[in-house]
Amino acid sequence: MPQEEGVPLGRWSYAEIARRLVALGLVVSIAVSTIARRPAAEKLKPWRYHTWQHILDPQAFLERARPILNLYQKAQALWEEGVWVVCVDEKTSIQARQRTPPPEPAIPGQPVHIPSRYRRRGAWQLFAGLSVVDGMVFGQCRERKRFVDFQAFLLETLFPEALKRGVRTLVLILDNSTTHAPKQWEGWLQEQLETGRWPFTVEVHWLPTNASWLNQIEIWFSILQRKVLQPNHFTGLEDLEKTLQGFIAHYNETAKPIRWSYTAEKLEQKPAMN
Repeated sequence: MPQEEGVPLGRWSYAEIARRLVALGLVVSIAVSTIARRPAAEKLKPWRYHTWQHILDPQAFLERARPILNLYQKAQALWEEGVWVVCVDEKTSIQARQRTPPPEPAIPGQPVHIPSRYRRRGAWQLFAGLSVVDGMVFGQCRERKRFVDFQAFLLETLFPEALKRGVRTLVLILDNSTTHAPKQWEGWLQEQLETGRWPFTVEVHWLPTNASWLNQIEIWFSILQRKVLQPNHFTGLEDLEKTLQGFIAHYNETAKPIRWSYTAEKLEQKPAMN
């Protein structure tokens, strides 16, 4: 690493490697193209980096992750028994940025041109749930991301869909963020099931800490980001909400379950788990 050599850089570039070789007296001079050939031959890319996160408490992680991975694996069988598995989370602070002037479409030899200047027209918090068995998505835009907003999403969007589908058990996969209020959840849910007379039970499986990658809705959020939110140009919140709901409807026309191949058995085979 550069700092181990006393160079105040985060990563090496070819030009910096060339200058370092000269400074060390290993060569009198060397072309950057010459430097580039060796890493290319060895398939080294020193200017790139990849982040990763190791599991601090393997046993606790496994205890929470195993049931969720089993739910993914058995989603179809559970559905046939009247159990509906849904991954839920929020994509927060989706901004409506009105570009001035508006973006220009691509022309031969030129990509789409996006002005750097924009006006902020507000932001939505998108609460969304992904049905594991069929890949369909259900969403609701809210101004804030409080527990009361999460409650509204469940009562106005997800619970009615469960009622429409005639399920006997709704299984939610959630992270334990303050928005989902784990400490208040049981009391609130019991109250709603009693007063709302929902003809189904609700179960929750909490994700391990720092394990959003286990939540299938995050895959859909990535699709939303790439297909709809980049580049970001919306005239206002109404335009943004209409676009988000339009994309959800469009996506659901051809929705398919996510091909999830990471099983509990694969997780247990990791060295950190043994």
